[in-house]
Amino acid sequence: MQRLIGLICLALAIIGPARAEDSSAQARLNVVASFSILADFVRNVGGDGVNVAMLVGPEGDAHVYTPTPADARRVAEAKLLFINGFGLEGWLPRLVQAAGGKATVITATNGIAPLKLGSDADPHAWQSVANAKTYVANIRDALAAASPANAAAFRANAESYLAQLDALDSEVRQAVATIPEARRKVISTHRAFGYFAAAYGVEFIAPVGVSTESEPSARDIAGIITQIKKAKIPAIFLENISDPRLIRRIADETGARIGGTLYSDSLTAEKGEAPTYIAMVRHNIKALTSALGH
Repeated sequence: MQRLIGLICLALAIIGPARAEDSSAQARLNVVASFSILADFVRNVGGDGVNVAMLVGPEGDAHVYTPTPADARRVAEAKLLFINGFGLEGWLPRLVQAAGGKATVITATNGIAPLKLGSDADPHAWQSVANAKTYVANIRDALAAASPANAAAFRANAESYLAQLDALDSEVRQAVATIPEARRKVISTHRAFGYFAAAYGVEFIAPVGVSTESEPSARDIAGIITQIKKAKIPAIFLENISDPRLIRRIADETGARIGGTLYSDSLTAEKGEAPTYIAMVRHNIKALTSALGH
């Protein structure tokens, strides 16, 4: 009998923690983020209280993404769906409809005044670190409302991450200040850096519009080549989500230096140069200061 009791106690000792872990896992919110940068924000705020799935993964282009049946399942199982808005995810409404529309959709850019290019909103609001803080605040409030039991943890995580973003914003401003004002001009593939330009005073010129779906005309390209030569723009940059051939052609025709790759719309995988938002911004500012600072 004592041996039997001992075996039961041993079994309970083994099963008990597993059940606790299952309960903990069940208590986590299942949430989905539309693309990798937004998923990183959600992970930083949600911490252990969320399971985060993303639709457009590392190195993916959210402008032209085609959802899969697996994406519909992820959205159907989610409590919250975090999106950027400003027209970035044009494919999303059909996906939400296919998934049954039960997830609460949270637009992370709420409260941000969009920049405009003609009639189109520029969706790349995260390129200003100050705007990134608005994303984080919206994520914090949505998670806290969806899981009041974890609200204090979400707020603490957000406070810590917002402090890191404050430090990052100062870091970017200090770095840009080292670049001579006359050299704060670059060419990039598409118009993804308007918010960065407005916040930090670096001028970006691009042959492609705010969406990578746009196609530049021969006149657009000729105009940029003339502008590079006239303004003596010191560097042009590739982007991780864009076809490099157009930028290489412009470099060949102008003799402008290719300053490296900027990360605009997507993070890299964990072992890449920009696996997190903070790493992405630091990589970009290092590339810019290296190419423009002398």
